[in-house]
Amino acid sequence: MTVDCPFDCEYLREARLYERPPETGANTPFPNRDVNVTEQFLRDHESLVIFSSARLLSSALETVGAIDSDVRDALEALIRTYRTLQSGLIYETKPANLLAMAIQTKFQESVEKLREKLREQGGGSLRDLDILGVLVFLQRLELTHNNGRKRGRAFIDFLRANFPQLKPESGTIESLIQA
Repeated sequence: MTVDCPFDCEYLREARLYERPPETGANTPFPNRDVNVTEQFLRDHESLVIFSSARLLSSALETVGAIDSDVRDALEALIRTYRTLQSGLIYETKPANLLAMAIQTKFQESVEKLREKLREQGGGSLRDLDILGVLVFLQRLELTHNNGRKRGRAFIDFLRANFPQLKPESGTIESLIQA
């Protein structure tokens, strides 16, 4: 509960093998059930899922002291913001948690840089509805990979193990987003 092990700590990795996954099932209430995230949606927006996951990961890793609950709060605020955009209003929800706010801000900056690059290349644009769907998917992933510990970082570790860390200057963004 009080030890902040690095992600590559052998004892932490061993402990993760024996963790019980959170209980999920038909009775588990997932938030934002009205947002339909199908397998077809994920296939069609695979590059956006990879980009968003990688940017969420790097935002969390760049925020000193960030834990799963901070990422969860940032995702909730981002989802509320994109829901508001769907109604035609421009209002950015900010979480009360300062670490979550830092994660949210870094993620939003990445999305804006991506929008700018796409405009420069004439390669289309990102729809807010698609970003909302990806954020809801990430929120559901967080719920299924969170170990429930107060200072847990199981979801961040899951992102770290499954998604690449992108560097904006590497040109990787362009290779991920297809027009």
